[in-house]
Amino acid sequence: MNAILKRTLLPSLMAASLAGVTLAPVKPAAADDQVLRDIGIGAATNVVTGAIRGNGGVLGNAVKGGATGAAVNGANGLRRNRHRSAVQDVGVGAGASALTGVITGDRRDTLGNAIDGAAVGGAIHLLTNGK
Repeated sequence: MNAILKRTLLPSLMAASLAGVTLAPVKPAAADDQVLRDIGIGAATNVVTGAIRGNGGVLGNAVKGGATGAAVNGANGLRRNRHRSAVQDVGVGAGASALTGVITGDRRDTLGNAIDGAAVGGAIHLLTNGK
């Protein structure tokens, strides 16, 4: 009986202690409000453009738009200068939305996804005044 307990209990205890040691120093990542703002703008814009074009469902379009908004925000965070470029926002939006469409399984309309993403990038640029 003692050997059975050691075989079943000991690996679980070791795994739990290892997980506790490795996860304890991790701090929760605080989301930047600019990232959340761009994700929200992207999701809303892509839902509207998807509805206008009759492409996909609301949830799928919101996910693609949110991912596109995060990509546009990330691309702007990588730049050293303070001025955001409308061309860059539109281009990153188009590329990110096309890629997200491929990843989520919406491969039949890559050009349409790119157009939706370009609209997301443009909306983010316009609504944030390029800041």
